[in-house]
Amino acid sequence: MITHDVRVHPSADELAREDQLAWKIAEVAADPVAVEAEVADMVINRVIDNASVALASVNRRPAVVARDQALAHRHTPADGAQGAAIFGDPEARVSPEWAAWANGTAVRELDYHDTFLAAEYSHPGDNIPPILAVAQHVGADGASLLRALATGYEIQVDLVRAISLHAHKIDHVAHLGPSAAAGLGTLLGAPTEVTYQAIGQALHTTTATRQSRKGEISSWKAYAPAYAGKAAIEAFDRAVRGEGAPAPIYEGEDGVIAWMLDGKDAHYQVPLPGPGEPKRAILRTYTKEYSAEYQSQALIDLAVRLREQVPDLSQVESVLIQTSHHTHYVIGTGANDPQKMDPKASRETLDHSIMYIFAVALEDGDWHHVDSYTPERAGRPSTVELWHKISTVEDPRWTEAYHATEPAFGGRVEITLQDGTVVADELAVADAHPAGARPFAREQYVTKFRTLAEGVASPAEQDRFLEVVSGLADLPAGRLHELNVVADALTLEVGPQGIFR
Repeated sequence: MITHDVRVHPSADELAREDQLAWKIAEVAADPVAVEAEVADMVINRVIDNASVALASVNRRPAVVARDQALAHRHTPADGAQGAAIFGDPEARVSPEWAAWANGTAVRELDYHDTFLAAEYSHPGDNIPPILAVAQHVGADGASLLRALATGYEIQVDLVRAISLHAHKIDHVAHLGPSAAAGLGTLLGAPTEVTYQAIGQALHTTTATRQSRKGEISSWKAYAPAYAGKAAIEAFDRAVRGEGAPAPIYEGEDGVIAWMLDGKDAHYQVPLPGPGEPKRAILRTYTKEYSAEYQSQALIDLAVRLREQVPDLSQVESVLIQTSHHTHYVIGTGANDPQKMDPKASRETLDHSIMYIFAVALEDGDWHHVDSYTPERAGRPSTVELWHKISTVEDPRWTEAYHATEPAFGGRVEITLQDGTVVADELAVADAHPAGARPFAREQYVTKFRTLAEGVASPAEQDRFLEVVSGLADLPAGRLHELNVVADALTLEVGPQGIFR
């Protein structure tokens, strides 16, 4: 890896394109390096993972609305452009940016796919819907898709390792626009100049505030990454047609770093693969066993473990979760969000409340992507009572572990009973983490897929998809639509009509 020092330059410097971060990212995208077998295998795992959570969301309101909007932008195959598929729909072909919108929303709705956490937070699997949509549209083959997705993951992870957005209340999808644009550059074999312009436009149009994940969290949390993917496709289309972007987008004196991030004196150390270096960043990422914010994964496992040691939860006096800065201030009591303690809060808010999540997991000894969030479940009196006895604190030890070379995202829990007894335990990483007690491999991804596809796609359709995706590297050009899993075990719902018809 080559570490690039990225800083603000006054306009008078006339910073050369070759010295700009967006150009260096575009060069990585243009590098024709082969995809290693281990990386290709993991890309396939994540395509399976995305299909799993998209199917589970297929008739949830945000997914229905996004799908209806996309279906109003149907594409008639012509001149080699085939249109893109929509998760669940057997026949529809729509313009690729709208497929990215619909599929990205379905993937993100349950907060249940992969994650990478470092200086910033991210869900790298959000790169898959826009890149896959364009790959389907242009009739690409499976090997090209694998290379493009390896690029998308690489750039996303490298930016997340180096540049904090949340510290300045910028939403993490500001790293997704550039990574998706870079992946499209690899997919299309675009010149560095074109990808550079697309990256600049994609970043410029996807810098939004973090209010989407604060206070009363709404369904926009599911749409935000899909919007970034859609914006990246539109940016690339303009760049291919010769349109430019604001530049230098990162380093300019009125650019992103100067006015949205650390300011004119900032220095960011951004690692990127050197020429000919394999793109392996996907191997640093991890998926979710439970449909909740990633920092809750280990704590759910810990709650299940502790449940056996506290047979009578009515005797709990207090629960203290000692954890990292991020967990405490984003999903813990350090966020100072009263909504995180409200039984009537939205599902999106509850899955960002470790107090709620820990209370339910401690009571149930389990977690379910639907049942654990129902209004009836959230309003159960015993749950509310336990929930409001839980608090979090930042422990420097866990913050240090969060930022370590091999990071840990867990914490220590101390349950104090009314008689003064303290039951305590800690867990560094979730059981499903690559370093955990039972790390996810292909078998676990397939099990997750079949579990979430039950009642949505027939066993035969599940088998068909798994066979196709397993041979992705050899899938011929024009057949990527076969990666669309058809919801043949239910009827796709239709929502209220809007402006689009």
